[in-house]
Amino acid sequence: MIRRTLLVAVCTLFVVACSATPQEPTQAYGLTFIHLNDTYRVGAVEDGSAGGFGRVVTLIRDLQAEGRDVRILHGGDFLYPSLESQLWSGMQIVDAFNFMDAVAPMHVVAGNHEFDPRTPDHLVDAVKASDFDWLGDNYRFATGVEEVDRALHEQFMFEADGRKVGIFALLLHANDGGNDRDYVPTEPDYLAHARRAIASLDAKGAELIIGLTHVHLWTDLEIAELRAEYPQFMFIVGGHEHEPEYSELREDRAAVMKGASNARRIWRIDVTFDAEAMPSIDAQMIDIDTTIVADADYAVLEDKWRNRLLERFPFLTATVGEAAVPLDSREVTVRNQESNWGNFIVDQMRGAFGKPPADLAFINGGTLRIDDYIIGDITFEDIGRTFGFSSYLRHMMMTGEEFRSVLEAGYRGAGPSKGYFPQVSGFRVCVDRSRPEGERIVSLQVPDDGSWQEIAAEHEYGVVVPDFLYRGGDGYVFPQGREASRPGSELVYLVLDAVINAQAEGQAIGAPVDPDNPRIVILDSPDRPCW
Repeated sequence: MIRRTLLVAVCTLFVVACSATPQEPTQAYGLTFIHLNDTYRVGAVEDGSAGGFGRVVTLIRDLQAEGRDVRILHGGDFLYPSLESQLWSGMQIVDAFNFMDAVAPMHVVAGNHEFDPRTPDHLVDAVKASDFDWLGDNYRFATGVEEVDRALHEQFMFEADGRKVGIFALLLHANDGGNDRDYVPTEPDYLAHARRAIASLDAKGAELIIGLTHVHLWTDLEIAELRAEYPQFMFIVGGHEHEPEYSELREDRAAVMKGASNARRIWRIDVTFDAEAMPSIDAQMIDIDTTIVADADYAVLEDKWRNRLLERFPFLTATVGEAAVPLDSREVTVRNQESNWGNFIVDQMRGAFGKPPADLAFINGGTLRIDDYIIGDITFEDIGRTFGFSSYLRHMMMTGEEFRSVLEAGYRGAGPSKGYFPQVSGFRVCVDRSRPEGERIVSLQVPDDGSWQEIAAEHEYGVVVPDFLYRGGDGYVFPQGREASRPGSELVYLVLDAVINAQAEGQAIGAPVDPDNPRIVILDSPDRPCW
């Protein structure tokens, strides 16, 4: 009797112990995609409070612990531009992606910034070092290095959770703002390439078809309508826009999703299949913030690149000036509304070519890359991260009518966070986005003896803009036949000089955006007055 009681007790303890000990799942019970796009930092942004691949890794490991088969998708723009990419041509991001790929397989489409350099050397090195998959259907690599050129996958298929999954991938063409490079021939007929790839994947038995793109949102929405012909085409995830986008799944249109830049907000997409092998999805946006503890192993990689950066630039954290107020250069600000850091920068541009200063200046918000607040001390790092690439300036004379026509390009399209959105100096502008493109500027005013007046159509004004915009970048078209200065006065040094000079005089820089006298007004109703 005693032996039997002891045996029962031992068995009971064994069962309790087994139930209390976490068990590794024996097999996956669901397919999950994690999507991010437009990531330029190995670490977090917004003073460490947002984004960070280490937090994404933690999320993925948690999903895998639940038994889910996880795949990572990236919508392009990661090698450039950043402070680090000026030193290592994006290899720090390749290192980070390889780490994530070892946690869960990763598939990426190239973005336009992957091809910022005019020669392919950086791409050759990046592809050779990559463990993750590069995908592309309307472009190809033509670097002359066979190993690299063969590495780009077309009409990509894989098996996950026992299902055949197909992915097609599209890159922005130069006609739409992409880079025009001989080493990456790109075709502009996105719809035709998508249709061809989907038909091929369907013929190969794909049970789920996904689009992975780096194109404009309106292009994604057009392609999404191919679901009317192919019901297993469920969603497109993409990049290029830097704030979240979502278009819901319909019977005749695939869902479209884009996340926030620098992994501040990403997408989790769970896929299930019914008895007839038809897929369905459950998509949710996830804030990557301080509520998620960063993966400890990834932190080692992050520290490695941080230490390398400080070895190259030991002065990086040195103070060069002081901010009078928090300077807002988050992408959600500089790409959508007036930014006080943008104001300071563009104000320096007007004096770039000596006295008298130019009347008018503007810069595309996409030039300002720090994606952060600058609070208190201004460091070399703040300046360096603001300008992820060289930005030389041009001076030219334009009539008021010409200037107004040029500036309309800054307010075209729909949706938030466009890189071409302008930060301005020397004028104020009021915009109604409900109007037709090319007619959205309601009022454009210049100073006049302490007051404001509409810009004079025939009067000539001195204008300073980045050379990138003058040459047609971000869709801006400047009048032909107008004499302009040669590119000069690199903006990063102009701003650094202004900050250092203010520090020498004991002055802090920056001011709040004035709500009573804003430079930029975006009307939320056509009936609202501009000023």
